[in-house]
Amino acid sequence: MSATENETENGPGAAKHPRTRTSLRIRFRRTRGRRLRRLLYAFLALIATLCAAAVVAYRLTPIPKPHPETVTQSTVFLDSGGAYLGRRGPVDRQDVPLAAVPRHVQEAVIAAENRSFRTDSGISPRAIARATLATLTGDDPQGGSTITQQYVKNALLSPERSLSRKAREALVAIKLDRTRSKDEILEGYLNTVYFGRGAAGIQSAARNYFGVDAKNLTVAQGAALASIVNIPSYYEKAGSDRKVTAKLADRWEWVLDAMAASGSITAKQRAGARFPAFRFYPPGDTEGQRQYLIDVAAKEAADRLGITEDQLASGGYSVTTTFDLALQDRATQLAQEHPGGKDGVRVHTAVVGLMPGDGAVRLLYGGSDYARQPFNDAVSGAVEAGTVLDPFKGMERAGEPLRRLLRTAAPTPLNLASAYATVAANGKHATPYTVARITQEGRTVYRARPEVRRVLDEKEAFVAGLRTGAGPTPAAIGAGTDIGAVPAEAKVFATGGAGGGITRRTVWTTGYDRRLALTVALFADRPGAKKGTTAPARLPNDPSPTEFAQGVAAGVWGH
Repeated sequence: MSATENETENGPGAAKHPRTRTSLRIRFRRTRGRRLRRLLYAFLALIATLCAAAVVAYRLTPIPKPHPETVTQSTVFLDSGGAYLGRRGPVDRQDVPLAAVPRHVQEAVIAAENRSFRTDSGISPRAIARATLATLTGDDPQGGSTITQQYVKNALLSPERSLSRKAREALVAIKLDRTRSKDEILEGYLNTVYFGRGAAGIQSAARNYFGVDAKNLTVAQGAALASIVNIPSYYEKAGSDRKVTAKLADRWEWVLDAMAASGSITAKQRAGARFPAFRFYPPGDTEGQRQYLIDVAAKEAADRLGITEDQLASGGYSVTTTFDLALQDRATQLAQEHPGGKDGVRVHTAVVGLMPGDGAVRLLYGGSDYARQPFNDAVSGAVEAGTVLDPFKGMERAGEPLRRLLRTAAPTPLNLASAYATVAANGKHATPYTVARITQEGRTVYRARPEVRRVLDEKEAFVAGLRTGAGPTPAAIGAGTDIGAVPAEAKVFATGGAGGGITRRTVWTTGYDRRLALTVALFADRPGAKKGTTAPARLPNDPSPTEFAQGVAAGVWGH
């Protein structure tokens, strides 16, 4: 076969095919370097674009202002000795400067949440990558953020779960770390982080868990609070749930070990640390009863400051009251021992104690159940006087407000206690008050000044004192009678009321000395003819109303 025939049979390109394949391989090899360089340039351009975008995003991303709820503060109420009484406000939070948080508490939080806080750049790349992967795969949210990131997330950004929010969180955290000191960031974090029990911030947490201010937290208490931050909704039951308490104790040990390893506490402090006792949670009946006190003090505090009670509640004030919680809790215990009435009859007990010549209200028991009856019997309840005002008969020239009281057939227990305190103060009436001092951000904005005026002359006061027989006469008080000279079991209480025998409607009993004027009122009611109304009722005879009222008074007096 000739060459021409061979080409015709196999096609015109049959003889050239091997040379074409060899040429493509050679060409690929020759251009491989060029293509790799192009890929490298493209990759570098992408990196440069991303870096430029990150820089632009960083510069364009502002540090947001804190959410309104993270800057809103509650107002707290304290008793006369500084013990935590309760709060008012939409959020249980009060700011404190970092200087008011002991160093060991700061270091405990750092040990528990972010041990590189003092040196990191505000973010944890590993945690961000883990959280991003969880978001992309739909897994559970991942933790491990730095303290700076947590602060940004909780106080500055929305809680939504998305990649864009996570990226913004990182940018804001970096910017915050570069523009604020570590102490400023830590202060913001400690004032906003949630600790459970409704407490936002270290100050509220210290009061809710231990009944102290943040500045008074011990090493053990600080480590416990730091341990709680991890799962606050679970650990908030520490002290009342055995399983929760045991788990928290393990984490507490871990935090203390980390503190000792870093030198935050000494080996002696670590060895001496004991797992702390927590306030019971949820609060018991006694704490709920304190709302009566807060109602009265909140109204008075708002009046003194010239603001509304809503403004007071969200203003971050600290209101030191005149109340003595030990006396209050004792009165609550004694008053609630009454078995109550039958056939719908409800027995009310009101107890008031105040300082003669000053007016500071030490004790104000206004009811057994605030949730069922927010009406305060001690302050607003009109109780039939009966014979309890007999010692003041013939004293029509008494000054106000005593004169107005003597014309009242049904005084409030607070007003009656004030009248007997006037006798104890040798005829000087002191206006009752419940707020001793108000501070805001450590600055005193109000301090009480007793309002005292003479309403009885010395002779009238002496006569009223003789008629009551309830305490030392004004002359004896003026001579320097020792307030502890009359033991509780020997204390004489003036008892009066309305009705007698099985028709007893009200019982009053009062005792006083120069330290305290104490009044107990006992009365009863039953459901009225119309729904939601009540009508006066006779006091049950078992136990004896007189003996019960005197027993409450004696029990409080001897506390």
